[in-house]
Amino acid sequence: MRLLGQQVRLGRRERRWTVQELAERVGVTQVTVRKVERGDPTVRLGTAFEAAVLVGVPLYDDPQRRALEVERVASRLAVLPAAVRRRVSLDDDF
Repeated sequence: MRLLGQQVRLGRRERRWTVQELAERVGVTQVTVRKVERGDPTVRLGTAFEAAVLVGVPLYDDPQRRALEVERVASRLAVLPAAVRRRVSLDDDF
């Protein structure tokens, strides 16, 4: 669950979606999305899978690669911003 959660977080950040935006797409609360991203086992599996599909996480993978994938995802998350904020468009026409 932890690996799936990290992959969901990575996919969300790469798409520059906020937690709120992903929550709206999945149809759950922000709290639930945060639980998915933490790998909380109390989250319904269908909810976690739906979030994963929306951000492009492959659900069926070679089991031997999972350990390598954990390290790869962690290293990629380390270089991305910790938070994603909505872009604010400025009206600079005077």
